[in-house]
Amino acid sequence: MPFWYRPVSWAWLLLPLALVFKIISLCRRLAYQKGFLKSYKSQLPVIIVGNISVGGNGKTPFVIWLCEVLISAGYKPAVISRGYGGKSNHYPLLVSEHIKGSEAGDEPILIHQRLGIPVVVDPIRKNAVKYIEQHCLADIIISDDGLQHYALQRDIEIVIVDGKRRFGNQQLIPMGPLRENLSRLSSVDFVINNGEQQVNEMTMLLKAQSCKRVDGKAAQLSSGLKVNACAAIGYPQRFFETLNQQQFEILKAVGFNDHHAFSKDDFSQFETSVPLLMTEKDAVKCTDFAQPNWWYLPVSAELPAHFEQQLLNRIKEIKC
Repeated sequence: MPFWYRPVSWAWLLLPLALVFKIISLCRRLAYQKGFLKSYKSQLPVIIVGNISVGGNGKTPFVIWLCEVLISAGYKPAVISRGYGGKSNHYPLLVSEHIKGSEAGDEPILIHQRLGIPVVVDPIRKNAVKYIEQHCLADIIISDDGLQHYALQRDIEIVIVDGKRRFGNQQLIPMGPLRENLSRLSSVDFVINNGEQQVNEMTMLLKAQSCKRVDGKAAQLSSGLKVNACAAIGYPQRFFETLNQQQFEILKAVGFNDHHAFSKDDFSQFETSVPLLMTEKDAVKCTDFAQPNWWYLPVSAELPAHFEQQLLNRIKEIKC
């Protein structure tokens, strides 16, 4: 909601609904903490990568970075996801090269394509964890989102924060973008800031790589060209700014809702003779009808080396 990130006086009309949301959220969390509602404890270490605000904050690049770190350290990670934006005929769903984004959601497909590790989708996350345990797919589990999914116990909680938008008006849904109060940050293990430096937060930078064709064919795209662009992520403007930093001149930029299910008709508004750039997360949903001049821009997360060691030490403590 745009009004979450700018002063709007009428937003106070939503205060009663925000209070109801707060009461329900607090009661639900307390019910799990006190054991009134059952939660599942995995035999494997579980790391939650989530946020306390609505919208994309950069969780998926961090999850990929985290898995790469774990693999380098000798672990066998698997990722679980609720598969937002996808719908399958059965769950748990183990992502493979034959699974489409319409079944698993865009982020699980992206993670599997990048890493080739087990990615299991299930709206009930504990079922995805049980599937991994039963099939011995991993020795550590990463949950892409799910900070508020208290039905699954966790060993480490990592929150990703958008360095530019932060927490908007700092109010709870629907008055603001927060899923939980800001005080929740004091109880998590690590807070990762996507793009900015803040006290008590680890800075994550997203580094752009070379553009790749959406249809998978090998080719190169020179920077400095005039292009069109689209993005169906939580904050499309961040992607458009990244393209500008790569010296692309954007003729037309169109933002779609996060996790938008693309069809051919969505692209009729773009001039076919001009290269079209999109995010990697969007590209996985467009491969079936991709045109030769459609490209995506992969990004990789970079974090301080001392944080990597700090995180690995924390994981060793859990496994001891």
